[in-house]
Amino acid sequence: MSKQAYKVCCCFRRRFKFREAEAPDEIKALFGSYSENGLMTVDHLHKFLKEVQGEETVTMEEAESAMESIIKDLKHLHVFHRKVLNLEAFFRYLFSDANYPLISSNKVHQDMTAPLSHYFVYTSHNSYLTGNQISSDCSDVPIIKALEKGVRVIELDMWPNSTKDNVDIYHGRTLTTPVDLIKCLSSIRKHAFVASEYPVILTLEDHLTPDLQAKVAEMVTHTFGDVLFSSESECSSEFPSPESLKRKIIISTKPPKEYLETKSIKERDDHSRKAKNLSEEAAWGNEVSDIADHLKIHNENEPDDGEFLDEEDAREDIQELQQNAAPKYKNLIAIHARKRKGGIKDWLKIDPNNVTRISLSEEKFEKAVLSHGGDIVRFTQRNLLRIFPKAMRLDSSNYNPLIGWTHGAQMVALNMQGYGRYLWLMQGLFRANGGCGYVKKPDILLQIGPHSEVFDPKRALPVKKTLKVKVYMGDGWNLDFHHTHFDMYSPPDFYVKVGIAGVSDDSAVKKTKIVEDNWVPTWEEEFEFQLRVPELALLRIEVHEYDMSEKDDFGGQTCLPVSELREGIRGVPLYNQKGEKYKSVKLLMRFDFL
Repeated sequence: MSKQAYKVCCCFRRRFKFREAEAPDEIKALFGSYSENGLMTVDHLHKFLKEVQGEETVTMEEAESAMESIIKDLKHLHVFHRKVLNLEAFFRYLFSDANYPLISSNKVHQDMTAPLSHYFVYTSHNSYLTGNQISSDCSDVPIIKALEKGVRVIELDMWPNSTKDNVDIYHGRTLTTPVDLIKCLSSIRKHAFVASEYPVILTLEDHLTPDLQAKVAEMVTHTFGDVLFSSESECSSEFPSPESLKRKIIISTKPPKEYLETKSIKERDDHSRKAKNLSEEAAWGNEVSDIADHLKIHNENEPDDGEFLDEEDAREDIQELQQNAAPKYKNLIAIHARKRKGGIKDWLKIDPNNVTRISLSEEKFEKAVLSHGGDIVRFTQRNLLRIFPKAMRLDSSNYNPLIGWTHGAQMVALNMQGYGRYLWLMQGLFRANGGCGYVKKPDILLQIGPHSEVFDPKRALPVKKTLKVKVYMGDGWNLDFHHTHFDMYSPPDFYVKVGIAGVSDDSAVKKTKIVEDNWVPTWEEEFEFQLRVPELALLRIEVHEYDMSEKDDFGGQTCLPVSELREGIRGVPLYNQKGEKYKSVKLLMRFDFL
């Protein structure tokens, strides 16, 4: 046991005892039940994995392999004379990466042979921006970072450069500094399949003249080569599968159009004035809103049947513009995005002979959900729906992605350059399926009843499962943070918030007691969550450090898809505000489904 000193004034220091992590009493009792004379053999481990960890199909050979792996990973403890574990080794194993809380951290295990429309896809918005939407730099660096995290949909806004003889990428009608298109394309080609073999979809916002479209076609073809996917026909009754598109880059945009002159700055200024209150809280973002409560905001402004324009829409007649478009550029487009003229009912009509992609801002989508929620679910069973942040989010903040996911929207685009709880939800969902960037939509979103009824996230449903969560303890902060990071005068006072983000009836947040002055807090508290739609539920976990006089400090977070949780006692790694994994910080937790 060591001591830490905290300077209170020039002549006085407070000293606190620092205790190393020790197994909680329940873990000690479990070890006693699955060991003999203080040693756990392969037989004991096999029994523990089956009876406590819920791994009912685990074989003796797998248990033996796990034992060998544990011993190899923990050989620095110098406690092994044969294939057995003592209490310390068993405790360290529970905290280790080998005891990950999800089904698989790096293996794809879902069916990948269904059409693209059957998957949620990890999607970024304005992927080239390094900061806010108005004045930040444009770069290929955020594109590279997104691809390395498993993002599968990259967006580029293409504009003529200042001399109108080449193509720049930047956020139009703003002060953002441009980056060359070719630089972005080269980085996409180089990093596309670093994190996942599954297809990268490149959505293009096109503001180019036909001669520059032809130049884009040449650059794309030359840079991507044989990884560029080419569709044999503009019309298809079904999208291809992620499996069939492995290691392919797919171009998706509307049919080519003439370059549009800049819209009036006044329109942008109006947006700017409205955006003042949209900034997320400084510490770690707004609390996740209840979907039903959030949608009530739009009740007084029910959508009419006017046109729902998206950020790719142009003013000119598309058929006329296509006649002037570069043929090679037009042939690049494998997933056609269409503008639906008329109202919501018109663009939600399903063409049995042709699938398409539609884009809507979060605001337009939320209004559409109020009156046409079921139609949206039906539409997304075969077609692709992309949702993007409204223009007023000039600070690159985000919206609740669950509003899109619970209605089947595949491409819920978020700004990746910031942080906050909504982005944590996105990162959490896409930890599923080995982190490949494609997550199979649950069957409830793909089914049609005998009377054409579809899933309604607002419908009252019976409880399907109860998730019991126990928070034992945490460890690692003393290794990843300076001893005065949380408090200048004493060790931190940690507590944990545990919650569910999902359909409205499932959403809840609970928290532990505060453990004062302790780098290795032990809570041993248990919570239960009743789940009506566990298929769409995400388990939110946050650690806070209590501050009596100021806003509580951030101590780590993670978000886990409930559908992929492994039962039993698990070591849960935590992440910082940007979604980067801490080297050492973890919680020891237990998950059980009742």
